Amino acid sequence: MYFWQDPQFGDRMITLMAAFVLVLQITMVAQRWLITNIRAFAVQSLLLAGIANTVAYFNHAPHIYAAAALTLVLKAILLPVFLRRLVARIEIRQEIEPLVNVPLSVIISGLLTMLAYVVAEPLRAASGPGDSAALGHNTLPVAIALFLIGFFMMVSRRKALTQVLALLSLENGLFLAAISLTYGMPLIIELGIFFDVLVAVMILAILVYRIRETFDSMDVSRLSRLKG
Repeated sequence: MYFWQDPQFGDRMITLMAAFVLVLQITMVAQRWLITNIRAFAVQSLLLAGIANTVAYFNHAPHIYAAAALTLVLKAILLPVFLRRLVARIEIRQEIEPLVNVPLSVIISGLLTMLAYVVAEPLRAASGPGDSAALGHNTLPVAIALFLIGFFMMVSRRKALTQVLALLSLENGLFLAAISLTYGMPLIIELGIFFDVLVAVMILAILVYRIRETFDSMDVSRLSRLKG
């Protein structure tokens, strides 16, 4: 058996990619520059496509190849290009005053990661290492951490575009959880989720531009001025 056909090799590759995915998520929390966050999201999505492709290869699940291709094209290429153009158009390049400062945000992200591992441990213990049937189950804590940290970013950042990136990274966590637990949802559901997210991002981008035009800022807290 060649090494690339060994499930243990596949498991190690998935673990390595998942570790980089988590590092990139914490990098997004620590960064204020929007372009850097967009690039981190693009690389994170690329790694998720790699994880999905590896799971599909070792578990002979062709429908996961489709999910990996969609992740690569939409979230690693098209959405980052669209968001970079939006940043250039609105001429706001960094998060100035997040609700929670960067050092504390990183600490909270670390605590949320620890919580994710505690929550996922019973499910991980049920699968044995080196078995192709359990391939990818060790990424479940990372998936939960992505979801928790993405939600934290949504409530702790003021800039609307940063909140859009947080929503996308949260969806990455849901995608990774689906791959970890069930080796992908039915293809029609995956297609529906991908296009729902795409439409949501387009709508949010329009809102971001309108907020920028109206308030000369992307600070969503200024929407409180609309209260009658």
